[in-house]
Amino acid sequence: MFSHRGHDHEDCGCESVFTAPRASSRVSIASVPVASVPVNFSEVCKPAHVMSIVEGYIFRTSLVAFLAALGLLTGIVWLTQALRQVDLLATKGQTLLIFLAVTGLTIPSLVMVIAPIALFIAVIYTLNKLNSDSELIVMSASGMSPSKLLRPFAVLTVLATLLVAGTSLWAMPASFLEITSLFTKIRADMLTRVVREGQFVTLDKGFIFHYREKGANGGLFGLFIQDRRDPAHISTYIAEAGRTIESGAQNYLVLEKGSVQRQSSDSRDPAIVVFERYAIDLAQFAHDADGAPLRPRERSTWDLINRDPADEYVKNNEGRFRQELHDRFVNPLYAIVFGMVAFAALAQPKTTRQGRGASVAVAILIVLVLRVAGFGASALLVKFQAALFLAYGAPLAGLLLACFYAFGPDRRALLLRLQALIPALATAGGRRA
Repeated sequence: MFSHRGHDHEDCGCESVFTAPRASSRVSIASVPVASVPVNFSEVCKPAHVMSIVEGYIFRTSLVAFLAALGLLTGIVWLTQALRQVDLLATKGQTLLIFLAVTGLTIPSLVMVIAPIALFIAVIYTLNKLNSDSELIVMSASGMSPSKLLRPFAVLTVLATLLVAGTSLWAMPASFLEITSLFTKIRADMLTRVVREGQFVTLDKGFIFHYREKGANGGLFGLFIQDRRDPAHISTYIAEAGRTIESGAQNYLVLEKGSVQRQSSDSRDPAIVVFERYAIDLAQFAHDADGAPLRPRERSTWDLINRDPADEYVKNNEGRFRQELHDRFVNPLYAIVFGMVAFAALAQPKTTRQGRGASVAVAILIVLVLRVAGFGASALLVKFQAALFLAYGAPLAGLLLACFYAFGPDRRALLLRLQALIPALATAGGRRA
């Protein structure tokens, strides 16, 4: 990939980089005389360049790999999630547009988890490619430092971290809130699209809906509704007509000219109320019914930070709020850690596939351990505030270890020192004995 440019090398002010043929010939770098290799690389290293040609080449390769891995993994996981929502089309009478909207809103939560993994794959792929083509060996032989090699990967890691942060702190909670709103509208549409004339249909456990006929303008006539979800308070609605309307973000079933009968378990006689117009909030028929407030994952990050400690729902679910808030700030850290672990595994030139394979296997194991530790810390946060140390400590510890492995003392020299130290310690112990 490198070529002799023939520019004045003294004007560059940087290290020369050796050029070499592609590795398709399988020629060992040790068999190539250093003096026979062209030395000029001035055009690559001009200080005016934000990123040299070599670094730009590495960045483009890793960026394409990252986007490909992110798109492929997200598509596969999204497809499995979408298949679980097929009942929107099959049983709830919704359009393909609503189906795509509901399933598409789950993508931010998928991207938040998949983006660090895609970054790890991209860095591993790029470094393995450079190793396989002997390009990494040439870079190292020319004096390219690990810190300079890290630059293009660092740029990609920053971009991936910003993507995860934006998704975790803003896009994901906004998508969950929109999903809740969409499902409320879907349940409102079920009254007119799914329920057929003259049938008694159970829309929810203990909630029965019936209407005699449907008018040309979408109105319903001869309505009967019974809500037995709370056995202690049974409500029965009878009305001559009704229709669903939308007011702001709320959906209502408006009944006209009818009565509501309420029967309590502690009373023999029911209470009957006659009305001319009566509105029923359809949000109460959601699976998290009873007008429950927004769950932690449906609230914005700002709302989680400034939650009201006196609120009854917040007090009863303080652990859930703490877990959700800190998860949103921890998630971007995994993009940095996964990128650094992958870099540390293959940044040093390796001439054999077995050596690269072992390094990749160890890196995958480390990533799995860190992610499992992160999930475990998140679960513990619900009950123990002290789990914050594990939640933030796991990724930070992984990052420090990866940086030490990549930029710390020479590993071979350190290993030789340890090997030489063991006999000395054994001899000293024998003398004391």
